[in-house]
Amino acid sequence: MCGRYATTADPATLAAELDALDETPNAEGGGSPRVGYNIAPTTTVAAVVDRRDDSADADSPLRRRIRAMRWGLVPHWSKEIKKGPLLFNARAESAADKPAFRTSMKSKRCLIPMDGWYEWVQADDPVTGKLVKVPYFMTPRDGSRIYVAGVWSAWRDPSAQEDAPPLLSCAVLTTDAVGVLTEIHDRMPLVVSPDRWQAWLAPDRPAAEDLLQPPADFDSTIEVRRVSTKVNQVRNEGSDLIVPVGDADEREPQLF
Repeated sequence: MCGRYATTADPATLAAELDALDETPNAEGGGSPRVGYNIAPTTTVAAVVDRRDDSADADSPLRRRIRAMRWGLVPHWSKEIKKGPLLFNARAESAADKPAFRTSMKSKRCLIPMDGWYEWVQADDPVTGKLVKVPYFMTPRDGSRIYVAGVWSAWRDPSAQEDAPPLLSCAVLTTDAVGVLTEIHDRMPLVVSPDRWQAWLAPDRPAAEDLLQPPADFDSTIEVRRVSTKVNQVRNEGSDLIVPVGDADEREPQLF
């Protein structure tokens, strides 16, 4: 996954659909989650978590919640945000063993709602012969929303006051691409089917190995759509970014 996706459901809509608490109005620092067609790392996004009302009480009610998080995980042990790589992706196969993600994999897993995600393929320009980046959008054929596995962290600025709220941040888990998606990129987001949401979000136990696999026949439910190169610029926004284009619309080669 190259680090760009579309999401058009606001937190209130997600909360109503998932019977969840919308906690984004109380978000500190990063502000409200962004909705749009060109979401990039460091953006504040909506994420779904299951957390207890009282984290110290194992009998406290477990509730589904929508929270605002920075896309780009900041490990809890970091001294400052800007040091180190931008951790917006994590490999599902190895995240539990990586220092940046292993604590989150144990008890801080989340779901990140998407309408679809983008990847870029390098191909020869038929006019100039030069390599160009051709964008594709992967989205459910039935127009439904997908929920992608993620991990999150609560980071406290060492230089801030003791009672300052933490920064919540997240990373998307990726897995090997399947089917026709392998012709676009060798990796894809790890999509979690609704029947696995509860097990994935459970804060009191680690994720079972089978949760790190995409749904069966997932690629058959996904449309691979070539889209405008306007999405290549993060500043561009709008529904026209996900409209299919062909050779008649742009000169880049059509691969599918």
